[in-house]
Amino acid sequence: MGTFSSRLGKVLATPFLLVPLALASCGSSAQSEANSKKLSPATTEEIFLYRGIGASYLCNARSAGIEFPKAVGIAAATYAQVLNGRHGGFVVSAGEEKLTNKQLFSGAEFQIVTGALQYCPKQVPDDVKEKVQDALRKQNEGGKL
Repeated sequence: MGTFSSRLGKVLATPFLLVPLALASCGSSAQSEANSKKLSPATTEEIFLYRGIGASYLCNARSAGIEFPKAVGIAAATYAQVLNGRHGGFVVSAGEEKLTNKQLFSGAEFQIVTGALQYCPKQVPDDVKEKVQDALRKQNEGGKL
């Protein structure tokens, strides 16, 4: 019976693993292109707000028993959607360059996890903490992430 419920759990969890990908690709790219000319890039203050909201979601989801990959995936997909919807994929720190969905999602993940490390470090798995610390070390040494 244990193996059956384990397999059933994996089967039921699989659609949830695809949620971040589906959310990140929502919306019309043509509409995003048209709106990007009217929308202003996300400021440092707005990025800080979105980071805090994403980290808060991750902390709350983890406290509720949601697995880390699912929680961070949904939080990052939502963050990327906000940057696309409100700012057309533009961020002040990136200058005139429109960020791709992949860039937005990766940046969102990093921002959210570093925020969660501040707000709820016990909810972040040790291997993720180590990866973030390595990335921050490389960044401080002048390397790119």
